[in-house]
Amino acid sequence: MTTRLSHGASGALRRFAGWVARGSVGHPLLDGIDYWDHLRNSPSQMEALFAIFANVLELDDQGEPVNEEYAERRAAVWIYRYCTGNAPPGEPEFESWEVELY
Repeated sequence: MTTRLSHGASGALRRFAGWVARGSVGHPLLDGIDYWDHLRNSPSQMEALFAIFANVLELDDQGEPVNEEYAERRAAVWIYRYCTGNAPPGEPEFESWEVELY
């Protein structure tokens, strides 16, 4: 087993970081929510956001992501809850392992 992230896993993290930075993560769930106003001065909340994405992201035997869109969705749900105080309709509650800070 390799000790480095696969190109796919590295790309998934890079894409997620880009989407967060551009304000386009979770499209269309977060349309109309300017989450940068909430997160830019709160590094611990940004850390939690990336932890959720990383915790939910699953990799196959070759280390390639198999659920990148779902990991992004769960991170977007967390942003939605953080910014609005409400859960988006139809989204399940977070499991403890999803929000764990390792």
